[in-house]
Amino acid sequence: MSITQQVQSLAEMLRDPALLRLKNLVGGIWTAAASERRHPVINPSTGCVIAEVPYSEAQDAHAAVTAAHAAFPAWSAMQPAERATLLKRWRDLIVENKDDLGTILAWEQGKPIKEAIGEVVYGASFVEWFAEEGKRIYGDVIPSPAANKRIVVIKQPVGVVGLITPWNFPSAMITRKAGPSLAAGCTVVLKPAEHTPLSALALGELALRAGIPPGVFNVVVTGDPAPIGDALTFDPRVRKISFTGSTRVGKLLMAQCAQSVKKVSLELGGNAAFIVFDDADLDSAVAGLMAVKFRNAGQTCISANRIYVHRKVYEEFAAKLTVALGGLVSGNPLDPAVSQGPLINRPALAKVDRLVSDAVQRGATVLAGGKPHALGGLFYEPTILTRVPPDAQMWHEEIFGPIVPLASFDSEDEVVASVNNTPYGLANYFYSRDIGRAWRVAERLESGMVGVNESWLSTEVAPFGGVKESGIGREGSKYGILDYVETKYVCFGGI
Repeated sequence: MSITQQVQSLAEMLRDPALLRLKNLVGGIWTAAASERRHPVINPSTGCVIAEVPYSEAQDAHAAVTAAHAAFPAWSAMQPAERATLLKRWRDLIVENKDDLGTILAWEQGKPIKEAIGEVVYGASFVEWFAEEGKRIYGDVIPSPAANKRIVVIKQPVGVVGLITPWNFPSAMITRKAGPSLAAGCTVVLKPAEHTPLSALALGELALRAGIPPGVFNVVVTGDPAPIGDALTFDPRVRKISFTGSTRVGKLLMAQCAQSVKKVSLELGGNAAFIVFDDADLDSAVAGLMAVKFRNAGQTCISANRIYVHRKVYEEFAAKLTVALGGLVSGNPLDPAVSQGPLINRPALAKVDRLVSDAVQRGATVLAGGKPHALGGLFYEPTILTRVPPDAQMWHEEIFGPIVPLASFDSEDEVVASVNNTPYGLANYFYSRDIGRAWRVAERLESGMVGVNESWLSTEVAPFGGVKESGIGREGSKYGILDYVETKYVCFGGI
């Protein structure tokens, strides 16, 4: 099937084919890139090219920055309630079109359709939340030490913001960043992941329909992220970068932003641990691990990567987990019965297979799965490995795949030390019915988020982010909008 036929096939699946946009959005206009090169979008479940989008370069990013810079004065001067009205319209349109947006997401990313639609609705919650939070960016009046002076503190938007988002949540990671940016009065240039540009462009279409003014929300897509990243980090008109992705790239962007002292928000790599103590409710722990490990085929930054089970319950937990694994169904993401889609690309599949082979060579035992799926392509079998030794590579790298490595432990101090022995600190989870231990371990774990008898952490009302090499800043909650404002001190004299 030709690319034109593939595009037509996808468009015919949508109730609103106009959501399938294949150009950049700059200054409110759908425009081609300066180069005639095109970038293919590949459906990871079939390997087929389903669309082509612009292969944008630095000059395209600069054009988008110019549009955002020109739109900033009027947008930042708009009353917060007016911005909130427009953002709520955007949110409503996202929810109204959730089935189409979910279909686009499933096609380009491979996420099962139920998960894809769920992500779209989850992403819309950030737009609604920050539409309201934008009306609550409070300042202060500080008592002055001098009788003839008054001290006031106000919050103002930082300016043009560059957003760089990942492929694993191509809708929600955009709204989680764009929501607070726009609500605070900033204008945006979005560079989505090269694997998943269609979801971003569809959100841009809905932003226009919502009445968000031209130049406030710009989208630049490409097959090579480096020139766009360089353009955004080195352009002095961009005053903040918000990035979700690998720690390696985050460090590079942070160094580049230092040249013009930009604000940065970085949500980077993780190496989350999942601890099952001997007093845990094992059925609840199994259900929690299944949810956090196999969502998006394990391709999430807060996916459980290292599973530690107390020696007393190790065998029982492994047996229950194996039974639960049998309920997973791999296949076409558009099939509602499917719970496991493909990995994103060939290198991702090779990495997962390499990590499993390394663990086995070092003494781990395959309890279930352990190889590429019989479906072929980019599918990998949901896998359980037991007695994974501490020197296995998967203990020290993000797996980003449907692999559960199990290890045993004997004491609380031992497992906490093992969990904290990593440069990362995004999320950790543990299951225990001891209330004293719950407080004690939650405080001792070195991560920005901790799930206690709970593995679902993501919500618009709570601060999402990490410590150590897992990032800087928080997204969501009342704290999430503070990264998009500057604090200004105003002193009135002559009173």
